[in-house]
Amino acid sequence: MTKLKAGIIGCGNISPAYLTYLSRSPYVHIAACADIVLDKAKERAAQYGVENVYTVGEMLASPEIDLIINLTIPASHGPVSLQALEAGKHVYVEKPLCLDLPEARSILALAAQKGLRVGAAPDTFLGAGMETARNAIHQGAIGSPIAATAFMVGSGPELWHPNPEFFYTAGGGPMFDMGPYYLTALVNLLGPIRRISGSAGIQISPRRIHTGEHAGDEIPVHVPTHYSGTLDFAGGAIGTLVTSFDIPGGSQLPRMEIYGSAGTLHLPDPNYFGGEVKLRKPGNEEWETLPALFECGGNERGRGVEDMARAIQAGTLHRANGLQAYHVLEAMHAFERSSREGRHIELESAPDLAEYFSQLPKNGSK
Repeated sequence: MTKLKAGIIGCGNISPAYLTYLSRSPYVHIAACADIVLDKAKERAAQYGVENVYTVGEMLASPEIDLIINLTIPASHGPVSLQALEAGKHVYVEKPLCLDLPEARSILALAAQKGLRVGAAPDTFLGAGMETARNAIHQGAIGSPIAATAFMVGSGPELWHPNPEFFYTAGGGPMFDMGPYYLTALVNLLGPIRRISGSAGIQISPRRIHTGEHAGDEIPVHVPTHYSGTLDFAGGAIGTLVTSFDIPGGSQLPRMEIYGSAGTLHLPDPNYFGGEVKLRKPGNEEWETLPALFECGGNERGRGVEDMARAIQAGTLHRANGLQAYHVLEAMHAFERSSREGRHIELESAPDLAEYFSQLPKNGSK
């Protein structure tokens, strides 16, 4: 099988995970690295044996590159993805798809116009943990899904990150930083979200850096740091999601649970690809650990790219797709919008995503 030739734009901290995983892929060949700081691209290329180092312009102009893997900072996700599509390349982008909905709609429209694919992280939902849970739900292990809870709560990144300012500006905060993992997992388990009601606020401000050369400096906070809301899924289940950087004392809340008419699933952290899935049936005091659908290979960031490349060559649909990423982006904005406007927010993308999902295979990916 001929591998799809891909180029990575953005050779920062997340790029090694992609390069490590995709170096073993039978569907993708990383042919080039590019970065606005060319030395970063040279360093990554040397480290992983990538044969070409380009400027961003050279990467986009190269006829050898079929797919751009956009690992730039969130503020650049939209502009770089649009440039890649204009250049006739498929694009896979780190989360979130971009920062605002009009730009996201432009990305999807341009891809449709040019007959190109858009894929987007997170792809942790394709890992053994969430796929085992998805299979259990489809097999009727918990009956009809009734409700879900998801909690991502803790202290802010200023406790461990030496330069955490960006977490408290546009595109940051607990919802845009970690929300995509939880929302994407929930959507893949329960289907599209019909409407959202939420509250969002800045509960602790300013922040103080605890480590590095800026330790002791204060950070102004420009985005909500605590979100709490209710998600009404199109299939009827009702979900609760809390994301927060305002819990300095920690928590014993579960990461995720799905409640059904015939049982409960306890799920692992959706930020990772593996983890145990546990089932408890009515009347049972003990939890049963379900056998994993397949073995987890650790940090598998790049699964979504691989699935997309395989689908492009086979002419089938891919699962970490742009429409799903748009739906998650719309949901994240809906929490803050609901809080500001004091009403439920209907998600316009729900019907289109439901149609897309109806065409995907029901069996788990391996």
